[in-house]
Amino acid sequence: MNTATINSIIQPQKEKLLQHSLYGKVKTIEDLRHFLEGHVYAVWDFMSLLKALQAKLTCTTTPWLPVGNPEIRYLINEIVLAEETDLTIDGKRQSHYEMYIDAMNACGADTLTIAAFLENVESTQNIFVSIKQSTLHDNIKAFIDFTFRVIEQGKPHEIAAAFTFGREDLIPAMFTEILKNFQQNFPETNLDKLIYYFERHIELDADEHGPMAMLMIAELCGTDSQKWKEVEEVSVLALEKRIGLWDALEENIMQHDMASI
Repeated sequence: MNTATINSIIQPQKEKLLQHSLYGKVKTIEDLRHFLEGHVYAVWDFMSLLKALQAKLTCTTTPWLPVGNPEIRYLINEIVLAEETDLTIDGKRQSHYEMYIDAMNACGADTLTIAAFLENVESTQNIFVSIKQSTLHDNIKAFIDFTFRVIEQGKPHEIAAAFTFGREDLIPAMFTEILKNFQQNFPETNLDKLIYYFERHIELDADEHGPMAMLMIAELCGTDSQKWKEVEEVSVLALEKRIGLWDALEENIMQHDMASI
């Protein structure tokens, strides 16, 4: 088995994501805000997948030791550098999560709920307790819970699978087009930071992070058929959880639309 085989196996889930009815429901600025308020949890927990990989595949403790494959170390550290300290539209350094929060604020989306959730995470020191205590949609809870279950199990190739195959790389391109249409139709709303965020993801994923992540999977699995099977299972599940997240965002948008009638 190889990464091309995995991509072929998960194609049905990818198609389901790309053809999801959610995209057609984002018609107003208010709809867009509700989308962002749910999607931000995926932006946030992605960072934990990345840091889990860094902890597993590089040395992040002292005394330092040359852990693992230097090529994988380079790959992980390169991605961390961009995800944690990328250049913003204003030329400053921020993580992609912080860039997303700024973009949400710029277009009037609520960021207090995710901030309260992260405060609770700090308070409980137990992500699973925080998920359970939250008032998030059950599918959003399931999405975050899956991410941290994979991290907790601690198998590097499974974490890498959720990181590489579970985060659909075609979606940023789709949303960039949606946002550009919004910018034309709602010029009074500032979407520059949001468009920059998605375009930056497209640039990094296509040119650098995507190919690097595929190499990481191949290096971690080698010729071990059991590892490849586990990569397949995690990848399919990760995309199913993403479809569930999309279902939740669509439901939230429709509920708010009905309430405003």
